[in-house]
Amino acid sequence: MASNRRAFLTATAVGALATVPAAAAPAVTEPPLSDPRTALAELLAGNHRYATGRSRHPHEGDRLRHTLAGSQHPFAVIVGCIDSRVPPELIFDQGLGDLLCIRTAGQVLDEAVLASVQYGVEELRIPLVLVLGHERCGAVAATLEHLRTGAPVPGHLNLLVDEITPSARRTRALPGDWAEHTMTAHTRWVRDAIRADSAFAGSTVLAARFDLDTGRVTLLP
Repeated sequence: MASNRRAFLTATAVGALATVPAAAAPAVTEPPLSDPRTALAELLAGNHRYATGRSRHPHEGDRLRHTLAGSQHPFAVIVGCIDSRVPPELIFDQGLGDLLCIRTAGQVLDEAVLASVQYGVEELRIPLVLVLGHERCGAVAATLEHLRTGAPVPGHLNLLVDEITPSARRTRALPGDWAEHTMTAHTRWVRDAIRADSAFAGSTVLAARFDLDTGRVTLLP
């Protein structure tokens, strides 16, 4: 990681991150991005740049590309949706080697996703896993349409609908936007499922929502 970014992170106050689940404080000798609080601070700072039109597009040069050919040290795992409007490297203003991104429609979990997260946590020692949902999710919309109409779900899309349906049923009676409630409930469920798996005991797992209109990411409780 570039030294100027580390200097920025060292100076960044992280008091606003008090909602992050408690994690052991890093030793003074540890690199700044080896703990989840600092990793989250970097993600949120990058998202602020993106949302305010001040993206730096860091870590894209030839020299870094050649350095990364030998090894990688990403600081966060992003479990997100395949939606073309939600590319993690752009919305968090990160570059080559910064993020390990795992994307499925509706950030639906399966064994390949879990194995990929485990690779990041165990093999690459990534301290933070962020499950990222977003408004107007197509997979959520397809699930709600199926529940409203009972229409059959074609082919492999059954997997998506089956995984999102429990969250849709739990939130159906809530006032307001059913799609929004379903998305946030499902995003939290994915977070909780990863948290509950002993394979990820050494990592901090959080959930967040991306707003397509404002470009902002907010943490989910």
